[in-house]
Amino acid sequence: MADRTAPNCHLRLEWVYGYRGHQCRNNLYYTAAKEIVYFVAGVGVVYNTREHKQKFYLGHNDDIISLALHPERVLVATGQVGKEPYICVWDSYTVQTVSILKDIHTHGIACLAFDLEGQCLVSVGLDSKNMICVWDWRRGKVLATAPGHTDRIFDISWDLYQPSKLVSCGVKHIKFWSLCGNALTPRRGVFGKTGDLQTILCLACARDEVTYSGALNGDIYVWKGINLVRTVQGAHGSGIFSMNACEEGFATGGRDGCVRLWDLNFKPITVIDLRETDQGYKGLSVRSVCWRGDHILVGTQDSEIFEVVVHERNKPFLIMQGHCEGELWALAVHPTKPLAMTGSDDRSVRIWSLIDHALIARCNMEEPIRCAAVSTDGIHLALGMKDGSFTVLRVRDMTEVVHIKDRKEAIHELKYSSDGAHLAVGCNDNSVDIYGVVQRYKKVGECIGSTSFITHMDWSTDSKYLQTNDGGGKRYFYKMPSGKEVTNKEEIKLVQWSTWTCVLGPEVNGIWPKYSDINDINSVDANFANQILVTADDYGLVKLFRYPCLKKGAKFRKYLGHSAHITNARWSYDYQWVITIGGADHSVFQWKFVPERKSKEALHIAPQETLAESNSEESDSDQSDVPEMDSEIEQETQLSYRRQVYKDDLPQLKEQCKEKHRASTTKKREKAPGNSIRLHFIHGYRGYDCRSNLFYTQTGEIVYHVAAVGVVYNRQQNTQRFYLGHNDDILCLAIHPLKDYVATGQVGRDSSIHIWETEMLKPLSVLKGYHQYGVCAVDFSADGKRLASVGLDDNHTIVLWDWRKGEKLSAIRGSKDKIFVIKINPYIPDKLVTAGIKHIKFWHKTGGGLIGRKGNMGKTETMMCAVYGWTEEMVFSGTSTGDICIWRDMYLIKTVKAHDGPVFSMHALEKGFVTGGKDGVVALWDDTFERCLKTYAIKRAVLAPGSKGLLLEDNPSIRAISLGHGHILVGTKNGEILEVDKSGPITLLVQGHMEGEVWGLATHPHLPICATVSDDKTLRIWDLSPSHCMLAVRKLKKGGRCCSFSPDGKALAVGLNDGSFIIVNADTLEDLVSFHHRKDVISDIRFSPGAGKYLVVASCDGFADIYNVMSSKRVGVCRGSQSYITHMDWDRRGKLLQINTGAKEQLFFEAPRGKQQIIPATEVEKIDWYSWTGVLGPVCEGIWPLVSEVTDVTAASLTNDKKVLATGDDFGYVKLFKYPVKGKFAKCKRYVAHSTHVTNVRWTHDDALLVTVGGSDTSLIIWTHENEGHREPRQCDSEESDIESEDDGGYDSDVTRENEMNYTIKALSASIRTMSGIKPHLQQKELSVDERQGVVRGSRPPVSRALPQPEKLQTNNVGKKKRPIEDLVLELVFGYRGNDCRNNVHYLNDGADIIYHTASVGIVFNLASASQSFYMEHTEDILCLTINQHPKFPNVVATGQVILQTCQLLPPPFMSGTP
Repeated sequence: MADRTAPNCHLRLEWVYGYRGHQCRNNLYYTAAKEIVYFVAGVGVVYNTREHKQKFYLGHNDDIISLALHPERVLVATGQVGKEPYICVWDSYTVQTVSILKDIHTHGIACLAFDLEGQCLVSVGLDSKNMICVWDWRRGKVLATAPGHTDRIFDISWDLYQPSKLVSCGVKHIKFWSLCGNALTPRRGVFGKTGDLQTILCLACARDEVTYSGALNGDIYVWKGINLVRTVQGAHGSGIFSMNACEEGFATGGRDGCVRLWDLNFKPITVIDLRETDQGYKGLSVRSVCWRGDHILVGTQDSEIFEVVVHERNKPFLIMQGHCEGELWALAVHPTKPLAMTGSDDRSVRIWSLIDHALIARCNMEEPIRCAAVSTDGIHLALGMKDGSFTVLRVRDMTEVVHIKDRKEAIHELKYSSDGAHLAVGCNDNSVDIYGVVQRYKKVGECIGSTSFITHMDWSTDSKYLQTNDGGGKRYFYKMPSGKEVTNKEEIKLVQWSTWTCVLGPEVNGIWPKYSDINDINSVDANFANQILVTADDYGLVKLFRYPCLKKGAKFRKYLGHSAHITNARWSYDYQWVITIGGADHSVFQWKFVPERKSKEALHIAPQETLAESNSEESDSDQSDVPEMDSEIEQETQLSYRRQVYKDDLPQLKEQCKEKHRASTTKKREKAPGNSIRLHFIHGYRGYDCRSNLFYTQTGEIVYHVAAVGVVYNRQQNTQRFYLGHNDDILCLAIHPLKDYVATGQVGRDSSIHIWETEMLKPLSVLKGYHQYGVCAVDFSADGKRLASVGLDDNHTIVLWDWRKGEKLSAIRGSKDKIFVIKINPYIPDKLVTAGIKHIKFWHKTGGGLIGRKGNMGKTETMMCAVYGWTEEMVFSGTSTGDICIWRDMYLIKTVKAHDGPVFSMHALEKGFVTGGKDGVVALWDDTFERCLKTYAIKRAVLAPGSKGLLLEDNPSIRAISLGHGHILVGTKNGEILEVDKSGPITLLVQGHMEGEVWGLATHPHLPICATVSDDKTLRIWDLSPSHCMLAVRKLKKGGRCCSFSPDGKALAVGLNDGSFIIVNADTLEDLVSFHHRKDVISDIRFSPGAGKYLVVASCDGFADIYNVMSSKRVGVCRGSQSYITHMDWDRRGKLLQINTGAKEQLFFEAPRGKQQIIPATEVEKIDWYSWTGVLGPVCEGIWPLVSEVTDVTAASLTNDKKVLATGDDFGYVKLFKYPVKGKFAKCKRYVAHSTHVTNVRWTHDDALLVTVGGSDTSLIIWTHENEGHREPRQCDSEESDIESEDDGGYDSDVTRENEMNYTIKALSASIRTMSGIKPHLQQKELSVDERQGVVRGSRPPVSRALPQPEKLQTNNVGKKKRPIEDLVLELVFGYRGNDCRNNVHYLNDGADIIYHTASVGIVFNLASASQSFYMEHTEDILCLTINQHPKFPNVVATGQVILQTCQLLPPPFMSGTP
């Protein structure tokens, strides 16, 4: 069987030919080290011209289109296109990422600029509003955003002489921005009469509010403030694309091919016309200039970079060139020399030297070139053209040998036979022509058989066969040179192929994903010597596979760099390099091939390579060679935490139900009871799907979680205190390094993380807004300032928080597979590790993003836990197979076998580690994992006498371990918390049910004990007195859903899920009798009152059987229910049964025969019921909530004094109602502790306690009942009922009116003072024809592979006459807004002035002079006003306005400016 792992060799990017000049400007600079930085495709390039070396920045995943250099000239910012584009700030020395800025822009990032200090970065998006965003780039934080303009912005720059001022320019506009607080406010430049309104392409700021800008017609416009003061006409012959400011002055470059230098006052110094130099040509267009000292860098439209030395300006050096715009498809390599030939739609064919990394020959053809081939002797170069012709050139001097045109459609592939005698030419009209080389390329054969265009061809080694692939995904074979098709499979099997470039065939099956029928792989080339295959695809990925790879979905290594589709890939003649060419990015990449033996040595080379390596991830394909998954982990990965309805949805649901409610509010709603309950004790610990969620606090208490509650347990007093801030299942818990704060994450649609302190149980911070569905892992940093969290969304998003401020620092998609653990490096808080299904990843924070690298481990393992060790680069992780992996940085050093089965938990000590696994063993290790110092097996035999329960089995799976106070704390999958003494004895502290829903619950008729039965196949007896422990447990053959004590408390009946039931001795739990009459789940079971003569057993098939307990015989059956039975109750005489069903029927039957009775509602109330657990009937009408379609009331229980009814529902609420609950939607007190369904509730015999069980949260919760007179000393956990009724005293009429005001509608009713128009003298001219074809044509470059932009709105052209417009000045405002505002008049300046507001104006009224002054920056009605009382900030006022939602507002010029 062929090896299915990814190959061990790899590629390293060695050289990139080309420069991105088209559709980009200002993207070429000198760094501080005098290297040149620019970009091509998706790669940032740092080129050292002296040593002729390149370094690459590979942090982008799509085309880069913008670049800015930090003022210190070491750091570079680059922006890319794409659906979710981001900005990378990186170091040009180390080419490592410093910061990633994301989540604001869409489509792409058009311009970037650093401010003078280099603290802030501004970016402009390619979205329809051209958003401008200012970043604190080191922290990855957005400082301000604003819509930039309705049309494209071409350049943006900080004013280097005035802080917080920016200038942007673009299609027919220039804007001057000021940054104040987190707002960017623009003022439009006034062209006035000085110059025509036109498109501004570039700008540079100078002293004294002067701005120079380059216009589309070649003029330079000079601005002072926001006004155009003069123009430098004809500075260039046409559009000025680039302007660069330096110490000496300014350099400009234009479409006319000239570079001009100007002094600091914009007086001309010199002009350099590149078209007139030796290297120049007609049509040369300058896109970027950079002037540094006596050197000038020039980047051109056609991908060249020139370097000009000022005193020899007529001799520019051409230091980089590439293909011009147009797709690049043709690639061939020389058979005996390190040369590559490329041909493109720019009609040029170029020969590149792979050793010198230079262009050595270039020849322009008549037609666009689509393919190339070199004859086997290296003498001829054949080129296939787009028009159906092909040309053969001599390689040595590029002279033409022949030009033949036999076809009308493009030639897509041509190949010389291995003996050099024939040339096969494949055309898009489905044919292949064979030409004889020696007969001066006479046509000697033709292959017709294909039904689609020809894409790939290969000759056999003996030149007798040709195989072809076509666009229809078919493979054909032909006899050569005649062209006769070969269909005999056996004949083909014997053929040896001299090359393999076809994408179809058994040898290359593995390059295709398992279930794909798409043809997105453009090129393949096999390296027979090393048995490696290289492929190039439409996603810009170069991949290495083993050759042959026979099975679909083979493993690979992948490399990014090209942005869009890669059209071709070839090995060099000696297999040292791979050459790949990009279609749209028309760049040529040269990759060095590093064979297997060298790969190992290459692990510790320069940082450059590790970065390149970080992009060569293992494949994402299906991992069929992974060992079978452990059953427990398998189970856990199947768990879904998604809910049909979340508690977050309740408000919306209630809104929808409000109408229904209003109709029914004619009756007065029942009041809530005076009684209340208080959370007292919880039996349970969430161990079945959580790990490492159990810790000692500072004071030696124990903190953990179960259901929706954070629990702090005092083991000396056996008491618990609770954090009740969550409203759904808590899934993870982490403790602050000082052990006094805890972070917990929960399930929810927009799930939250709470940080709370363990002493007062108060929340310190709640973090929301970034995780969907739930938070599955959290961790504090060693200094306690940061928190990392992982979400349950499909990408398992990782977020790093400054939790005190509630600020997100960074976020990134973590992994497609589930993540089990996240840890922050204790030495460097910018580093993290995550581990989970089939991966471990090492991350470091870069601004607003994180960069992750997969741990390199050969085979893929699932990691269950991870900790940092004794130095910053050491990480230890536990695998699902029981090994401990020891990592340095991201490299696996060694593995140690630690447990049988998965290692679920691990804790680092000062000297050593402690681990726990599925095998139920706790192991102590030395600090290198070389010696296991001690093991503790968790066994029943070593349980200490003070335990609060019983171990269910020996060696339970260990899920959490923590150390402190001389003990080891252990949490198990079975829901037990144990304390292991270092000397051996084990104390059980807390216990609950295991995984599976808990439904069955019964309280004893006269003792403080209760029984529970669960799907985990156990029946348990709990002590409800202060000792709070499990008294007895028995394993059952099946899970159970109900249980009931006999009236004397001696027997206990249990209904099981297979339709059988048993009666056991309540003390010993031994069987007394068992029956099996039904097939469906037994849903409820009840002894009759008094002597307990009868037992009624209800099942989900809709029958209730009545048994005589004494004679053990079935004496009656209650038939007639249309659905499963949910609840049953006896009357006090033991003669009548009440039954509730799933169809919401309330039925009555006579015992013992089971005859159905019809009883009117009025009579039902008069009957003296022995118990009431039903949820139907008029006496319970009010317990059903407003949203009862979505949620069911699952259980109810009435106190013995018949005053209070407790209910449990599907939302996890426990509610108390005053009984009887007549009338709809009664008021209640409601409590949260359970997460989802509360499956059962029961009062104890003396009504002192309420016991509730939660379905899947497996917990048993005990509440103390507090009577009406009892005032609670602590805050009440209950919330009042769902609907705040208007009939409780209501509002004052004024308040009611104000409450109903709707400001949005007011603002939208055709605002008179609309701000969207443009003053006549600022209106735009129509475009002239040549302007339309000029820059405006390219104003939205087709760079983004994202959604198309919305069409722009045309502003109509009004009035040609320009009349000056007089300004009006506001003098006096009558009025004050008091009709719907409060507290909006204040004294200022020690009572000299008063301040108030009306309309959209803030007014300061001077009492002495009776004059008014105005703040007029608001655009709509002001609604509120306050003044800062602090002496440090005298006279600072804040006002808030309503917002107009229809149009985007800009203050008109006469109203802006800072007050």
